[in-house]
Amino acid sequence: MMINIQFITHETAKYSYIDSARIALEGGCKWIQLRMKDASKEEIIAVAKFVEPMCRKHQATFIIDDHVELVKQIHADGVHLGQLDMPVDKARCILGDDYIIGGTANVFEEVELHWKRGCNYVGSGPYRFTTTKKKLAPILGVSGYKHIIACMEERNINIPLIAIGGIRKEDILPLLQLGIGGIALSSTVLQAENPVGEMKQIMKLVLSK
Repeated sequence: MMINIQFITHETAKYSYIDSARIALEGGCKWIQLRMKDASKEEIIAVAKFVEPMCRKHQATFIIDDHVELVKQIHADGVHLGQLDMPVDKARCILGDDYIIGGTANVFEEVELHWKRGCNYVGSGPYRFTTTKKKLAPILGVSGYKHIIACMEERNINIPLIAIGGIRKEDILPLLQLGIGGIALSSTVLQAENPVGEMKQIMKLVLSK
């Protein structure tokens, strides 16, 4: 499974969750994760009704954060599970093999566990400090990713490792050159003066590597 850039939806004073997804898609991003941490299921379903058809229009993968029970209802392509969410193998039993399941990891042992339980990809971070996530795990930095990638190669674990957490545009190519399978972004796009243009530049950068 090829992954380059994932966009994690975020609500700001300027943009709604729907706005943020639209911005990323118009900028050429092909992977949207609907992340609404403090929202009710009803609020998530309401937003998904707009985001899901936008993803289809742009031929983008649509992933929901946390809520395994909503995946089929909102016609998502899969789910991303945090460290305190449902175990990957249980989610796989519920969803079957046709859905994408991602997991969060901060150390190699967590990556390996997710892989053994049937994960399709692992989001690993944070790369540096970020304000978009509460209860931040220890910062990984370049050395942390190098260690995880080396361990994955040693154990023949070949699922994509996605770097996440405080990543800026100038970090993207160096991270991909390490062997990272993709980059997850949010604030670096939304805080730009021209967010759609920023995403377009990022996608062009990735495709040119």
